[in-house]
Amino acid sequence: MVVDVLNMEGQKVSSVELPPAIFEALIDVDLMHQAHVRQLTNARLGTHDTKTRSEVAGGGRKPWKQKGTGRARQGSTRAPHWKGGGGVHTPHPHSYVLAMPRKMRRAAICSALSVKASEAAIVVVDELKVSEPKTRLMAKALNTLVGEASALILIPAKETYTDVIRSTQNIPDAKILLAGYLNVHDLLQYDKLVLPLSALDVLQTNLG
Repeated sequence: MVVDVLNMEGQKVSSVELPPAIFEALIDVDLMHQAHVRQLTNARLGTHDTKTRSEVAGGGRKPWKQKGTGRARQGSTRAPHWKGGGGVHTPHPHSYVLAMPRKMRRAAICSALSVKASEAAIVVVDELKVSEPKTRLMAKALNTLVGEASALILIPAKETYTDVIRSTQNIPDAKILLAGYLNVHDLLQYDKLVLPLSALDVLQTNLG
């Protein structure tokens, strides 16, 4: 698939062929869904906790004697059926981590990239830069490149894109992401993918 390469003013400067193995891969919706669910699940901390009857303070003394009161026998006021008692079958800390083989994760990303490519939602730029770290300049460039659509912007590294990162932080419909951290969740969340040529090389290295 051959696409135009634009500059920051939206003018065509050249063209580039997107790697078919990455941008024309088999679109597997189930695999993308599995990768998406895994990512959201792995983001859960799993630190929720409730106290059982052994952890609730108090209740060491038997409320009343076993027999002769006419009331039901009770051993502790911290039993689950008492107000202030411990919980039963309630949440406790545990891990939500789901495993997924690396080949499947890469295939899911390639599927999502292929969906973007089939929808002409990939904007390739020759060089991503701004003259100074100003939100106004980056917003103007994104309006030229993607219009009113939301944009996921890939960069190869942080060090050489400091001004771009600072200029994008206050734009609500845009997100900067390292190309090495590309994931299905972010690809599906944004309308357009802004891809510098240097970031394309990173994708080829990681996914090719």
